[in-house]
Amino acid sequence: MGPEVLRDVTFSIEPRSFQFLTGPSGAGKTTLLRLMLMSVRATRGLVTLFGREVSRIGGDELTRVRRRMGVVFQDFRLLDHLTVYENVALPLRVQGRLEDSYRGEVVELLRWVGLGERMHALPPVLSGGEKQRAAIARALIVRPELLLADEPTGNVDPNLARRLLRLFIELNRLGTSVVIATHDLSLMDQVEARRLVLAEGHLLIDD
Repeated sequence: MGPEVLRDVTFSIEPRSFQFLTGPSGAGKTTLLRLMLMSVRATRGLVTLFGREVSRIGGDELTRVRRRMGVVFQDFRLLDHLTVYENVALPLRVQGRLEDSYRGEVVELLRWVGLGERMHALPPVLSGGEKQRAAIARALIVRPELLLADEPTGNVDPNLARRLLRLFIELNRLGTSVVIATHDLSLMDQVEARRLVLAEGHLLIDD
């Protein structure tokens, strides 16, 4: 089955907690996030989410569990045929909410991340930084219980990175557990938070 990416990794993400996931390229950060998202399955060991062992989760329950999480991917995963506004609103539409009930929330969040003037633009005309901000807004709009962010500030300038970090901190204060995978030491130094450090497949926890 090939080499193991992660070995003997044991940790928990507590409710309302904030942590960085860091380590060199290839250490397994994205794989660990994908295990938490249930897009890959562990070849051995146990992964438990919201009190349920993931190997026992399937079908409609899998969808319900994933809706309790917000995810910011490195490759954005925006839908090119939808506007920025429509991309960000999509999770709420999927939940069956009427637009009148969420339009103000979406517009306010887009303005906060600096996309108020770009909400009707399509993703192909956005810069990398604008796409990153749209992806972050889409993850945050549902006020998830757990936010997983893979290099969320990798395509923005330092000032916007600090602003986005404040947004993550505020979301955490509202009750969301936050896991940010990043190489950016200057970003991590701005917050007193637990660091989950991956190296050679193993995890070290720096509280």
